[in-house]
Formats: sequence, C-alpha cells, structure tokens
Amino acid sequence: MRNINEIIIHCSATREGQDISVDTIREWHVDGRGWSDIGYHFYIDINGKIWKGRDIDRSGAHCKNHNRNSIGVCYCGGVETDGKTPKDTRTEEQKESLLHVLKTLKAMYPDATIYSHNEFANKACPSFDATNEYKNI
Repeated sequence: MRNINEIIIHCSATREGQDISVDTIREWHVDGRGWSDIGYHFYIDINGKIWKGRDIDRSGAHCKNHNRNSIGVCYCGGVETDGKTPKDTRTEEQKESLLHVLKTLKAMYPDATIYSHNEFANKACPSFDATNEYKNI
C-alpha cells in the first residue's frame, strides 16, 4: 500500500466542449509517451462520468517528482476553443464529480493535501485554483 499525502488535480489541456475519452488519454500516454498505462488514477469526462485510470496501488505518471505518494485526478478540458488559452472549462457535472472523487479520496487518505498541478510544474493546469477551491475538504 502506498503512503498517499498528495491529491493532484489536472486538466487534459483539451479544448472546451471537446469530448475526449479516457481511452484516448490512455492511448496518448501509452502509445505517445511509452508509459505502461494512463498516467492519472481518475479521469472525469465532459459529461461528469468518473473513469478509473491507473490502479491507485500503483504510482501514477502525472506529476514529476510527486508520483510515488500521490493520486492524480484529471478532468476533460482546461483550454479555450482556440486550443491554447487556459480556461476553467469544467461543466457543472464535472464539478460535482470532481467534488465526489475528492471527498472519497480524502476519506480514504485524510492526511493528504489537495493541490493544483501548476504548483509543481510551470503549466496552467488545471486552469483553476484547485488548492484554494478544495481547501476545506
């Protein structure tokens, strides 16, 4: 069992309104990057459906130098329709699902802190301040 002390929120960095499946993300990670599986532990599609990614007993591949003791959660979107400008594109369904996942993970790992990916990488991801938004969970 891994010692989880971080829950890191990501976006897929895909266009607002573009429905990207968990299988597509997995393909990008496996075929495109040569990883053994999708890098995230959970993925929330544009309709708010929660998909299981990499098994939580396995280290993720979502945040350099933070994978060993973290859970990676990603929502579909995070970029304007121009394909480059960061934007919080979460639908109401995605917000509800993300909150549900985070509450469940905090119940499982009460000492874990929720972070935005951009706190560890020079990226806009997840295109909103997840650390502040979820600080009271």
